[in-house]
Amino acid sequence: MKRITLLTPILILMFSSSAQALSWAYPFVVWKGKVYEVEELIEDHKIGEIIGEVKTKPNDMTGKYYGDTSNYYPKGTKYYEIKGTATSTAIAIKEDNHWVKAVFIHKAPFHIMNVISNIYFIVIVALIVIGVIFRSKKFKKCTH
Repeated sequence: MKRITLLTPILILMFSSSAQALSWAYPFVVWKGKVYEVEELIEDHKIGEIIGEVKTKPNDMTGKYYGDTSNYYPKGTKYYEIKGTATSTAIAIKEDNHWVKAVFIHKAPFHIMNVISNIYFIVIVALIVIGVIFRSKKFKKCTH
């Protein structure tokens, strides 16, 4: 009986699930495989055309992300070019009633979903599937 009394709290602690989430060091956005750190306010007159938007969210447990994503902004948040600044250096994001500048810091890490969700990959796979189907039908006609 004493063993059960001692083992019960230990087993409860071992098998209880804990909730945890990743804490990010800074707000960032990813666009075209580049990570931009959100840094400072920028004037309205410097904002150019829309160049993209947040399409995915990072995994809060693993920290992994792919595609055009942000750890801070919701899906649908637009990315804008900054007049006179290359998009490889910085981009802008509208936040509430003001604009913020996001500066390039490094390339995004590889994620298989970047390849699978790429339109060129999808087109190539579709062409291969169509070719295989067409070839198998042609082969069946030749054997009959």
